[in-house]
Amino acid sequence: MIIKKLIFSGILFSIPLMNFAQNKSQIYLNPKQPLEKRVENALSLMTLEEKVALCHANSKFTIPGVPRLHIPELTMSDGPHGVREDLKRDSWEPKGETYDSCTYLPVGIALAATWNPDLARLYGRTLGSEARARGKDVILGPAINIQRTPLCGRNFEYMGEDPYLTSIMVVPYIQGVQSQGVSACVKHYFANNQEYKRGSIDVEMDNRTMYEIYLPGFKAAVEKGHVLCVMSSYNKFRGQHCSENDLMLNKILKGEFGFKGAVMSDWDAVHNTLEAANNGEDFEMGTNAKSYDDYYLATPFLNAIKAGQVSEKVLNDKVRRILRVIFSTQLSYNRPKGEFSTPQNQAASLKIAKEAVVLLKNEQNILPLNREKIKTVTVIGENAARKLAYGGGSSGLKTKFEITPFEGLREKVGKNIVLNYAKGYSSKASEDNRKLIQEAVEYAKRSDVALIFCGLNHNGKMDSEGSDRTDLKMPYSQNDLINAVAEVNPHTIVVLISGGALDMESWINKVPAVLQGWYDGMQEGRAFADILFGDVNPSGKLPCTFPKRLEDSPAHAMGNYPGKDTVKYEEGVMVGYRYFDTRNIQPRFCFGHGLSYTNFTYSDLKVTPVVNHSGKVTVSMKLKNTGKYAGAEVVQLYLNQEKSSVVRPDKELKGFEKIFLNPGEEKSITFSLNSKDLSFYDNNQNKWIAEPGKFKVLIGSSSRDIRLNGEFDLKN
Repeated sequence: MIIKKLIFSGILFSIPLMNFAQNKSQIYLNPKQPLEKRVENALSLMTLEEKVALCHANSKFTIPGVPRLHIPELTMSDGPHGVREDLKRDSWEPKGETYDSCTYLPVGIALAATWNPDLARLYGRTLGSEARARGKDVILGPAINIQRTPLCGRNFEYMGEDPYLTSIMVVPYIQGVQSQGVSACVKHYFANNQEYKRGSIDVEMDNRTMYEIYLPGFKAAVEKGHVLCVMSSYNKFRGQHCSENDLMLNKILKGEFGFKGAVMSDWDAVHNTLEAANNGEDFEMGTNAKSYDDYYLATPFLNAIKAGQVSEKVLNDKVRRILRVIFSTQLSYNRPKGEFSTPQNQAASLKIAKEAVVLLKNEQNILPLNREKIKTVTVIGENAARKLAYGGGSSGLKTKFEITPFEGLREKVGKNIVLNYAKGYSSKASEDNRKLIQEAVEYAKRSDVALIFCGLNHNGKMDSEGSDRTDLKMPYSQNDLINAVAEVNPHTIVVLISGGALDMESWINKVPAVLQGWYDGMQEGRAFADILFGDVNPSGKLPCTFPKRLEDSPAHAMGNYPGKDTVKYEEGVMVGYRYFDTRNIQPRFCFGHGLSYTNFTYSDLKVTPVVNHSGKVTVSMKLKNTGKYAGAEVVQLYLNQEKSSVVRPDKELKGFEKIFLNPGEEKSITFSLNSKDLSFYDNNQNKWIAEPGKFKVLIGSSSRDIRLNGEFDLKN
């Protein structure tokens, strides 16, 4: 006899599965039975009160199961780049345990910067394995809101500005998580592109913008990733809160996309019982109420059903969705045991971090550093010694360890190079940055190389949930620091740690090399050291545009951020590089940009013409490593339609592939395009249209570094 052990509210149940397989009334507990058969069986056995109980929280991070039927609680944990420490059941106070120090993975924008779907799968599998080992059933990630403004406080959690890149990276992330018997929860649906007034701001955009820019990631998560949970966002869309939005939840998510899983609210994001119940919210979390029974989808929901204001059919649909999640996680067959904070998972964090770092600038090939010629290095900056895991809001983590940049460099150089440290700047108002700058300058004068680790942190209104940045300026007198050090040491290298773009204009032409490092996880110090000294060839590419000025970004150029009560997305589909390239505005660093220590040659472009709307376009080319280092290049394919009945961007990303090559090695790459890749969404017809005409194929190393050009005609 097979025994399945279940824990519900601290009570251990031992359930003989073979008996249930033989008892038709308990089919639902046999994980070998078809999922839908189990769902319908369980539903048929539940009382009205038990069904409603599934639709709201019974602690900060659980919803109740059905104790009478041995269906356990569904337990959630914050993500999206690590499993949050355990909190007390009914408060935000940590339990203070020692077992919950997790593997801290690079943040979402760092993952996107790898442009490597295989790493997205590794990322998800690692996160899912850790969640499983900690007894979690749902991990609250990935977060995939499009970067509309570089100021958004949660940009560091998201995957950049491009819907195609996001769509490609989100699918293996979800599949990796769910391969571990844990549900992913893609968030925040929909249009949560700013933290400013996130609980009340009303977003307005046309259908074309919605379908081309802000929906593709969620559509891919559902249709290709088969995500089990979706989290609705705080904001309003077209006058209705997203947690109570019939268009977004019922018509598009569950209707058009065919989502079969459960929609959960963000914490305290439900405002009305009838609207949440009828418009597609399945279960409610975190509402600020005296008791869990007072939640909108608790006793008020039960009373509304009894009063005939909500159909029990609506309730049954919610329960089916929730049961699908429970049976796919808690009560699934051969559920993995998971691994928590293991060397294998820590190695995964390092592997991802190494591919996430972007080499923005490298004049005279100052990088990689030659350890045979360098005697003294001064490491400067609070971020060189600061641990960054425990911050940023709900994504903050208690990690097993965190190797800072200074620690990673000290480990790398050993006793062969003298390594000095100067703080250079401080985030504390009590410290005098002028004195810290002078100290850094004195050290830098006597050093062969000065490495400045600077940027942002998760303090206050920067890279943190709940607030947006107010500008692109570097805080804490960091511009003064970089300028002062660069003046006395021509070998000054800047490593930026941030969730996105910063204003570099006062110093960018005074330093020979700049790296963008993001928040690269528990092993970021080792990743930076490996790249700086050439043990790893950088291969990251920017997943977002770095503007020279904030006012060059489309939402800001048009005066459409942050809005007051309403924010209008009047820039439409011209988000990020689409706007910069179409308007011919020069960014500081463009979308897709990222240098290497080696060189790549693009050649032999061939485009097989499309015959008709149903035909495919095949694009092939060759890539060769013509430099001295092994390395990886991200080959990017963009499309441009010469003439169209609507204004289309100058170019749109429609394909990419990351290729690893040894010196002298050459590989062929083939892309396939279909009619959807050629289409735009027509607001008048409310459907995708592929218009006949000439298309240009642009192959390059970034949106601005196009190496090969081709074309084809789409005929009637």
